[in-house]
Amino acid sequence: MSDRTVVTRFAPSPTGALHIGGARTALFNWLYARGNGGKFLLRIEDTDKARSTEENRQAILDGLTWLGLDWDGEPASQAANADRHAEVALQMLAEGTAYKCFSTQEEIEAFREEARANKSSTLFRSPWRDVPEADHPDGPFVIRVKAPREGSTTLHDEVQGDVTYQNDQLDDMVMLRSDGSPVYMLAVVVDDHDMGVTHVIRGDDHLANAFRQNLIYDAMGWEKPVLAHIPLIFGPDGKKLSKRHGATGAAEYQAMGYPAAGMRNYLTRLGWSHGDDEFFTDAQARDWFDLGGIGKSPARFDTKKLENLCGQHIAVAEDAALLHEVTDYLAATGAPALTSQQNDGLLTAMPSLKERSKTFPELLDKAHFVLTSRPVVPDEKSAKSLDGVHKGILAELTPQLQDASWTRDDLQGIVSALAEAHDTKLGKLAGPLRAALAGRAVSPSVFDMMLVLGREESIARIQDAAG
Repeated sequence: MSDRTVVTRFAPSPTGALHIGGARTALFNWLYARGNGGKFLLRIEDTDKARSTEENRQAILDGLTWLGLDWDGEPASQAANADRHAEVALQMLAEGTAYKCFSTQEEIEAFREEARANKSSTLFRSPWRDVPEADHPDGPFVIRVKAPREGSTTLHDEVQGDVTYQNDQLDDMVMLRSDGSPVYMLAVVVDDHDMGVTHVIRGDDHLANAFRQNLIYDAMGWEKPVLAHIPLIFGPDGKKLSKRHGATGAAEYQAMGYPAAGMRNYLTRLGWSHGDDEFFTDAQARDWFDLGGIGKSPARFDTKKLENLCGQHIAVAEDAALLHEVTDYLAATGAPALTSQQNDGLLTAMPSLKERSKTFPELLDKAHFVLTSRPVVPDEKSAKSLDGVHKGILAELTPQLQDASWTRDDLQGIVSALAEAHDTKLGKLAGPLRAALAGRAVSPSVFDMMLVLGREESIARIQDAAG
């Protein structure tokens, strides 16, 4: 491996939305490129014309954008490079590292049926491998690579170590179909080479493919990329993550209100480690991320850990950045946008909302007091605390608040003194105050709410509740 600038790539197929496993693969590629001053490229593998849609392509781009994974240059289209892929197959044919095969699908299937009946290998060995050009018939043919038949091939993988494959297990892979269209295996190699990809970081379900793709690198004499095949993500039950475990798409996690920074942190930690560090910033992740820290075993997706990390990221986030992300979250779920007044209130309240909010729905639920307007209608649970006795106490409180200096200490002192005068505890007055100020049983502290709402609005709400 020469001292080339690091170039990684993420190459999704637009046959569906961005899966959470794909999102982690993209993240690992992005972290490695950014941490090494390299490039992170995006290639849309859209050769399956029947299943590739523009809608899915856009969903993948939107998912990456939400996660904050910026790519260099324009996304490449694999389908657009079909002529270049075919050119390489024809060059290999001319150089004798590939050959024309005239075997029909029916002949190949008949061979495999017989092999299955005899319990022998179904690996097809083309009878056309060494037939000279002069003896070729007219008619359709495919172009196959000439794979070695003896010995073994060992590839070094940064995650899996040295992996060895017996060459007699390799088939003469088809590179160009009879209609002249290239197969995926050829396209991947040509695109990686032409794009200057130095590190191929992808799921370990591609490990066997690496040996077939290696045949093309060898035939063309191209410099090979560093390989890193990462284990798949499993659900809590130890089986491959799928819809039966719940959400599997990046867009679903955005719609559930997880902050992107928490998602990045969690996905980075899912199958990679840096000592015992669990919570870390983007800057730390870029500095620390290396291929040696990726484990060999599948990682298990744990929603509780995700929520815990997301809560920590919300707590330390800049207020304005959080407001921006909450706005994006509302747009992603199709919820009504906040008014400018609600935005201002939310920004003012943010310091009291960030603590112990694991998701944006939780944060917005706590923000109800600043997003609503008078008259505040208490929900069923909080309304129970507004009995006659407590309404009377709230009525006593309002004149005392008129002359308060409106600091936390002063407000707490006034409410504490009132509670003592009625031979009760401060905590007993918190319920009716919450009902008056927020209409909810769960909210930030009553004093935080009063400071955010201000004297006039707080007193008006308490007077409304006191009746």
